Order: sequence, then C-alpha cells, then structure tokens
Amino acid sequence: MARAGLAAAELARSMAGDNGKPILICAGPGNNGGDAFVLARRLKQWWFSVTVVFSGNESKLPADAADAFRAWRDAGGTTVNDIPRAQDWGLIVDGLFGIGLQRDIGGAFAGQIAAISAMRAPVLAIDIPSGLDADTGRVLGCAVHATHTITFIGLKAGLLTLDGPDYCGHIHVDDLDLDTAGAPGTVLAGGVLDGVLPPRARNTHKGSFGSIGIVGGASGMAGAVLLAGRAAYRLGAGRVYLGFIDGGVPSVDMQQPELMLRHADEVLKLDHLTCLAVGPGLGQSPDAAHYLRRALEAPLPLVLDADALNLIAAIPALAQRAAARSASTLLTPHPAEAARLLATSTTDVQHDRIAAAKSLAQKFNAHVVLKGAGSICASPGAPWRINTSGNPGMASAGMGDVLTGIIAALLAQGVEAARALDAGVYLHGAAADACVAEGHGPVGLTASEVIHSARQFVNSHRSRSS
Repeated sequence: MARAGLAAAELARSMAGDNGKPILICAGPGNNGGDAFVLARRLKQWWFSVTVVFSGNESKLPADAADAFRAWRDAGGTTVNDIPRAQDWGLIVDGLFGIGLQRDIGGAFAGQIAAISAMRAPVLAIDIPSGLDADTGRVLGCAVHATHTITFIGLKAGLLTLDGPDYCGHIHVDDLDLDTAGAPGTVLAGGVLDGVLPPRARNTHKGSFGSIGIVGGASGMAGAVLLAGRAAYRLGAGRVYLGFIDGGVPSVDMQQPELMLRHADEVLKLDHLTCLAVGPGLGQSPDAAHYLRRALEAPLPLVLDADALNLIAAIPALAQRAAARSASTLLTPHPAEAARLLATSTTDVQHDRIAAAKSLAQKFNAHVVLKGAGSICASPGAPWRINTSGNPGMASAGMGDVLTGIIAALLAQGVEAARALDAGVYLHGAAADACVAEGHGPVGLTASEVIHSARQFVNSHRSRSS
C-alpha cells in the first residue's frame, strides 16, 4: 500500500502541476481508500493543498487502510464527509473502490461519483475507476470517468475490454517491484507482429505465399466476399480464389482484378489451397449450409465468420463437425454470434467476455476472437489475450470481412493459427488507428480504407524490425 500510494502520488503531482489549485481526494471504505490516504499524506508533504472526503467508518477499515488513515491523521490531515461544492479543483483523485468491488454502487457513493462526473477537473483513478468490474469491464451501477488510471502489479482485463476503455482514460502501470509472472492473460500490442512475416527471399514465386479459398457472396452480399478477398490479397497471399454460392458469379473485380472469381463448388474442389475462409456474405440458405459442411470437412486451416457461425449455431450437425476438426479452426464472432454459439444471451456474453471467449475455444477446439471494444483472443489451454488496438471508427459494415481476409492471408503464408489470429486482430485495429491518425476517421472510416492501411502498416513494421 505504501508503494502504491507513493506511485499514485507521484503521478498526481505530475498531473496537478504548479497551478496552485487544490486537490480533491475521495477515499473509500477499503484498501483503495488506504492507497488514497497514503497519496494524500505524500501530497501534503509536498505542500499541495488537499481535501480528503471520507464517509466510511474508521473502525471498519481493513488493517492496512486503517494504518494509512492514522498516518494521514498523525500528519495533520483531516477528512470531510461530503464533497465541497463550488470549488475549482486542479485534480480529483478517485480512491473510492478498487478491484474487489462485486456489487452495484448506490447511495452516498453513487452521489460522489455523480459529483465527480459533473466536474471539469482531470480525474486520476487509483488501480481502476470506481464502479468498473476489474475482471470484465462491466459498469456496476455507475462508474467514475477517469482522465488517467494508475494500476498496480499488472494490467486488469476490465481496463481494456467492454466499458473499460471508455472509463479508464490513459493507463499507467506500476508493478511495485513485484514479480508478475504467471498472469492468466496477456495484452496484444505491437510486438505481436514481430517476425510474423519474415523478409521474402528473392527466389520465390506466388506459390510460396499460399492459396486461399474464400466462400460466401450470396445474392445481394457479393461485397462481403470481395472485401475479404481484397484484404487477403493485399496482405500478401499468393493467390486468392473467391467462391460465390450464388449462380451469378461476377466476371471480374475491377478494383482487384488479380482475384479469381469462381463458383463455390469450383473453389472447394481445388487441390492446392493452403487455407479456407467461409462466412462473408454467406447467408443461411440450404446451399450455404451445404458449402459450409464441405469446408468443415477439408483438412485445411479454416476461418469462420458471420453466417458460417450462425449456421453452426443453428445446425447441431455442423457444430459437431466444427468441434471434431483436426485442422486448425478460427472463429471470429461478434457478441451476438458468440451468444448464439453458446446458446445464451448477448448480455451474458458481454457480462464476462473473457469467460465467453474461453468457452467458445473449449467447445469448438478452436482459436477464437470475440470482437468488440478490447477484442478477446482465446485458444484451448492457453492464456487469453486482449487486443489494445482499434477505435470506434471500426463500427461500420465490412470490417469483419476485412479481418477474415487478413487472418486468412497470414495463415496462407505459413503463420501458425493462434499467432495468425493474434497478429491479424492487432494489425486490423492498428491499421484503423493509422487511418484515424491520418484524418480518415473515426467518423466515416470504411473497411476498404483499412485494407490499404493494413498493407502499409505491416510493411513499415517489417522495415522497422528488420
């Protein structure tokens, strides 16, 4: 607690600067409040004007927090029961509730959170914004909107997924000089791309980089399979075949004439494919189910998205075939598709996204990305991974099709399935972030723009790391 309080105080001092404004510190009834008392004492020692709000019961504080409270009082510190009104605070410190919170916040504490939210001062949350579930990112009744969050020992999943990114602001991690090995999950960041696509030898040809078959494109949904194909081709696949389940196969894709457009039946008969992807624009017709069944029987790595997932959820025989595959299977559901696959509700999936992703990986013996804010990647028997790239501009049509194409391209070039999933998910988000940085979003960002950005991003990353 002493280390945590000091680390938080040092960040608070940096955020407050030398504007001379007072600092408001809200201390809660548990160990998070203890951290806040340590922080308050340190700031007082550094000649900051601090006001500490504590409406709890001193006799009920945990031992360490009680010691911190007494040290604050012995240093001449005082507390008030309520937040003073009409103050121009230079900084607000949220030390109400930490990672142990399990119930919805109500009563006086909900009032304090509402008051904090109504102020314009920057807010520093200690360990996690009060009211945010540390494991799931779910808001427990109400939560503090922090400008910065300093979290200790290691990142908490709840900071990175579901509502967490909207509440935590800029995240700072202090390990408090403790060993953090053996964590149940990890974070996907730029390093996940290191060495994924090694430098190409001069003596190569298109066959060296794999051949992909992508099946989908029912009537009225040809764009989905075209987007997936364009993404796969621009991310380095040697050859890309698009298999349309509708009879009206386009003769050529004028934006990407290198793509080979066939009927799904022809594509599934090709004997030189490296991997398959099924789902973009597939629909849920009997024909769609037929071609999905054939793809599930192919001894190739297989990416399943969109209506391929809905068909598996709806037809038990397809679900059994998917779970029984010996080749690698990769599933890319959004929360509603995940709910159908797990025979539950979207609310239940979002209630604990990590548990849902792990359940899908186990149920289908597959590598899974549960898409959304802080996408969760899971593989059987392995730690979960949370993606840190991406932005709200990706909430537009076709983004999932592009992700399918990116992952398929990595598989085609020989990247192992779990690594292809992780790298593809991170690259997809990072490409969208690059688009926003260049002024192409988040409003109006399109899936097609992300394809071009992904190619640029992966090539520049390879240049930097070579």
